[in-house]
Amino acid sequence: MYKPILFALVVICQLVQAQDTSYSSLTLPDALKENANAIVRERDYEVKILSQKAFTLKKREVVTVLNEKGMRNLDLSENYSPSLKINSLSVVVYNALGNEIKKYRQSDFKDHSVSDGFSIATDDRVLYLDYTPIGYPFTVVFESEVKSTNTAFLQPWAPIGSYYESVQKARIHYLYPDDLKVKVKEINFEGHTIQKEESAGKIMYSIENFKAEKPEDYSPPFYDIFPMVRFALDKFNLEGVEGNADTWPSYGSWYYNSLLTGTDELPDATVVKVQSLVKDAKTNVEKAQKIYEYVQNKTRYVSIQLGVGGWKPMLAKDVDRLGYGDCKALSNYTRALLKAVGVESYCTIIYAGKDTRDLTTDFVAMQGNHMILALPDEKGGYLFMECTSQSNPFGYQGSFTDDRYALLIKPQGGEIVKTNDYNNRKSTQITTGTVTIAEDGSMRGVMLRKSAGFQYSNSEGIELKSKKDVDEKYKEEMSWINNLILEKYKFVNDKKAVEFTEELVISSPDYVKKSGQYQTLEVNVFNQTHTIPTRYRNRKYPFEIARGFYDEDTIIIELPKGYKIESLPESTILEDKFGEYRLSLTLLSPEKIEVKRSFFMKKGLFEKTDYENFRKFREQVARLDATKVVLIKA
Repeated sequence: MYKPILFALVVICQLVQAQDTSYSSLTLPDALKENANAIVRERDYEVKILSQKAFTLKKREVVTVLNEKGMRNLDLSENYSPSLKINSLSVVVYNALGNEIKKYRQSDFKDHSVSDGFSIATDDRVLYLDYTPIGYPFTVVFESEVKSTNTAFLQPWAPIGSYYESVQKARIHYLYPDDLKVKVKEINFEGHTIQKEESAGKIMYSIENFKAEKPEDYSPPFYDIFPMVRFALDKFNLEGVEGNADTWPSYGSWYYNSLLTGTDELPDATVVKVQSLVKDAKTNVEKAQKIYEYVQNKTRYVSIQLGVGGWKPMLAKDVDRLGYGDCKALSNYTRALLKAVGVESYCTIIYAGKDTRDLTTDFVAMQGNHMILALPDEKGGYLFMECTSQSNPFGYQGSFTDDRYALLIKPQGGEIVKTNDYNNRKSTQITTGTVTIAEDGSMRGVMLRKSAGFQYSNSEGIELKSKKDVDEKYKEEMSWINNLILEKYKFVNDKKAVEFTEELVISSPDYVKKSGQYQTLEVNVFNQTHTIPTRYRNRKYPFEIARGFYDEDTIIIELPKGYKIESLPESTILEDKFGEYRLSLTLLSPEKIEVKRSFFMKKGLFEKTDYENFRKFREQVARLDATKVVLIKA
């Protein structure tokens, strides 16, 4: 009869012992669990710079995953390549009590090529652990050490990895020899308690007890909010090519002389061909347009990342022969073709993506993830060419590389410039149309819409879609129209004017809502916005309208015979620092009304104290866009 008691005592002793371990999830502070899917118990990096040509990086990360979504916070991988060697790699998994479940050595990791889906050649590979948990919470201890000969890229410190992640302790420690200078750029430190220790040959940053945060509507990009430290050497090594980054002019000069010089040679036959192609062009811009279209028709984009080829373009003559290349290769190939017809242009390094991310202009270092081509225009500025696109109009960037700081690589050195923007009233959508309402409540509408600037890209590629896909697009876009039928459509993509035109004929058998002798009609047929930003009791961050635009709509609505409008709403004007909205209804005849609507949103970064007013502004816009009138029998 003593065995059950003895067994219970053993279990209790094991539980107590487990709770005393440093890997128990039970001892985590409640404050760090709030809003968290995962908690970083420890994130410790040590970077030891051995020379201009080598450094080692030791990582130790202890992460407690609280639920299934927290698996996104777990990175159990390490990259390697001919210039990046893995010295050691291991993972140990612990259960909620802190008891060890499983230990994994480097031989347990899977080996895979690093491919983006477009790469035809890459020597980058990754070792990763494909771990499936048996329950939550659990804790992982990840440890690795790598050695790199590429000192052009040093490990940054981003202690907060994502939203919904708490950080109990994070640290980065740099050690470097006296003959090398480590440059440091601290970003987004305001509002955070970050410790810094610095002495000869050493620098260390740390943060403790950072509570998980939720994303907020219209927040600036993550990298513009959370703290980060960037590190760089004035003198570095890139795949065996030594360089310096003291100033942007000197960096640009190094890049041009070390990575671009000698890559622009073309076959004689190609030179003759393109010179004939542009013989009637009168300006450099006209020549460039013909060359750009030639490249679009001849080449396609693929990714090639072999050694220094990750940064040095492949030879222009090879692109000419093969008909493909990555962003660097295609930009450089276009540059070579323009040079062959006497037009100067410049390869341009940039951060590409839908978020307008700038190069850090006051921190000279290897930056960017993309290359485009800059052409001096006749007004003293630049036209920018996206050479990887087979469909972009000449000089059009869209949201991929617009409105951000970039680096021109010139023979005489680097130059920071800002790419063109399509903000505010440069980005337009002008809609005209007629709508006929039948007595049975059905509707038939004819719409003509012209989009330019940023909004040009809203319909990019639609002319190539199937009828089914086009139907689905407009049913989703005009979701307020019940049983929408797309009877006819026609698209005109004017690449010269950079304007996209949509001509639609639509109908709905029950657009008007009936109630006895009354009929309710929504007057804004073609362009409604229903998005209302989320309400926050205590908003933490500023908010950003990333891109401005201007919409203008004019619709003539013909009412069914024998009906009239009970009353017309008064014209409305909303004006605020965020933009302007106007709506007016005019009775042209007893059975015909004109609806005029305009909506201007202004790009900008605003204080968090302005957010509630912005939310109310958008709420009013959504309400006015759903304006209804009542039809009664005359």
